[in-house]
Amino acid sequence: MPDTTTNTGVLTSLAAQQGGVDIVLDHITKQYPGQQTPAVEDFSMRVEPGELIMFVGPSGCGKTTTMKMINRIIEPTSGSIRINGDDVLSLDGNELRRHIGYVIQQIGLFPHFTIAENIAIVPKLLGWSKARIAERVDELLRTVQLDPGTFAHRYPRQLSGGQQQRVGVARALAADPPVMLMDEPFGATDPITREKLQAEFLRLQADIGKTIIFVTHDFEEAIRMGDRIAVLSDRSQIEQFDTPARILAEPANDYVRSFIGEGAALKRLALIPVTDARIGSADPSAPVVTVDEHASLREALDTLVLTGGPRVNVTRAGAVVGSIDHAAISAALGSEGPARRAEEA
Repeated sequence: MPDTTTNTGVLTSLAAQQGGVDIVLDHITKQYPGQQTPAVEDFSMRVEPGELIMFVGPSGCGKTTTMKMINRIIEPTSGSIRINGDDVLSLDGNELRRHIGYVIQQIGLFPHFTIAENIAIVPKLLGWSKARIAERVDELLRTVQLDPGTFAHRYPRQLSGGQQQRVGVARALAADPPVMLMDEPFGATDPITREKLQAEFLRLQADIGKTIIFVTHDFEEAIRMGDRIAVLSDRSQIEQFDTPARILAEPANDYVRSFIGEGAALKRLALIPVTDARIGSADPSAPVVTVDEHASLREALDTLVLTGGPRVNVTRAGAVVGSIDHAAISAALGSEGPARRAEEA
């Protein structure tokens, strides 16, 4: 059994950490009593500070179990887990979890607590003052685009599913943890709400730079959100661990190809900005509809198809700066595409 002695120095370091931290899982195995095969077997991975890592795989492959061993909701049978070089198995589990944000699909808000009280749970456990907690609650509600004056004193039942999910994210961020664990947090929402929540979370992550492990069964979500994706098979065996662009361009085997499914080229286009393609001269005869230079090539292609024109003009801050055609989009999938950029990075 792991030593559960509280190491206050490590916890203090975690609490004070700005941005993200590195996480190392070294030969982690989880064997449940009475089961012949391990739930997770000899799993190793290094996550860099500020990375958003997606775990994707079939139901029962151990992705949630692997994630839960990081904050010791589930205790590993063997192996080591280190955050910023410190062994988390030497810490008190309850104290450790107060310094790691955790968001689940079912949200888990306390129904008889107000939204403000839900967000304040961990700061209260950490002994924050009332004034500091109130300030943090207001800050986080604004961060997730919920007006404190409107939502702070409501109860979870008075919010939509998407709003509740935002509160779940705010609660996980309450003590400003350097690590966040997210277990299919948007899976229970409808497609439109899920897409909005994904976009909002990516915007938020661009500002806060947490180290995040994100479990999903949705490969499209993994492509859209992840810095790197771990495609997992039975017992959390890693079939490929790489950037979305590299996985789409160079799947490691047939198993990974089965996750990508049809339309790999279109999925790759969604990862490439218009500025990565060769921009031609502005075309005065092009349709009035334009595409912004910060849009993806998938959006540019959609615009070309919808307008029926041979070219579409590209804008910067509303002004036309050039145009793009089908040939330029196709060329961007070649040597100048995402696989090459991922390798150079």
